[in-house]
Amino acid sequence: MATMKALVYRNKGDFGLEQKPKPKTIASDDAVVKLVKTTICGTDLHILKGDVPTVQPGRILGHEGLGVVESVGSGVTAYKPGDRVIISCVTACGTCRNCRRAMPSHCSTGGWILGNTIDGTQAEFVRIPHANSSLHPVPKGVDEDALVMISDILPTALECGTLNGKVAPGSIVAIVGAGPIGLSALITAQLYSPSKVIMIDLDQNRLDVALKLGATHAVVSGPDAVKNVMEITNGEGVDSAIEAVGVAPTFELCQEIIGVGGTIANIGVHGGKADLHLEKLWDRNIAITTRLVDTVTSPMLIKLLESGKLDGKVLTTHTFKFGNIDSAYSSFAAAATNKALKVIINFD
Repeated sequence: MATMKALVYRNKGDFGLEQKPKPKTIASDDAVVKLVKTTICGTDLHILKGDVPTVQPGRILGHEGLGVVESVGSGVTAYKPGDRVIISCVTACGTCRNCRRAMPSHCSTGGWILGNTIDGTQAEFVRIPHANSSLHPVPKGVDEDALVMISDILPTALECGTLNGKVAPGSIVAIVGAGPIGLSALITAQLYSPSKVIMIDLDQNRLDVALKLGATHAVVSGPDAVKNVMEITNGEGVDSAIEAVGVAPTFELCQEIIGVGGTIANIGVHGGKADLHLEKLWDRNIAITTRLVDTVTSPMLIKLLESGKLDGKVLTTHTFKFGNIDSAYSSFAAAATNKALKVIINFD
């Protein structure tokens, strides 16, 4: 049996490279893709912390990547062996009730399954179910490190943050968390011309990066954060508060800075409870949104990368070979120390 190298989740905090069987097509609409590039998501770190109980020991991690089609089932008509493709983090059948409602994140036979309930992309090969609607062609002339951001982080930021947060021309936006997903929310929010974008984070380096990428204000998270935001907004609070961390204090901070009629948009993966202060919010006409990325905006985002109106490469800071993926995880997990945003892992 042919084998491949793969990064395997063994148990909470325990993972490593192993030899695993090379995947084959099972269903007629499967494709097997040979990975060229992958990356690490904050969700992968949540898995290692035990926050995602659906991930069982022995699972190959990862849900982002770019590669070359190795083989296809008889029902795959959109792609053929040799095609260069971007892998979507969300697998979509395209025909079930939720896919027809533009919610493929809850596809009855797909959704977020890669690196979760089926083997993922941090391996030399990956099987992609529903390949016709779960892959995107690689456009010519676009930096492939930037295109890997189409797998997850850019559509997640746009859909779960900017769109769910109702960012609009002239509005005031606060993004809590200036990591890769928060910075992606900053980039996509600017497509909708807000008047102010306030980035809030503990890490001054990430705040400096945010200012270079277009944030109008940077606030250090801490006891004065709410006071500082209120000074920036003349005491009114923000129109959109985007939570981009996934811990209780940041979600609760969003509740403190949201203005009357505003929207709190949660992006973060929450492994524990967070308090909802309805005693303060019940009469303020606010909305709270949650969402798993549906990747329905990915084709549009690819066009923006092609045209140069969006720069995904700015999110990448480190590059590793697949054989050194453990070092990539160490760098990403200690992002503040290493000044790491997205890490690119190359298989060539």
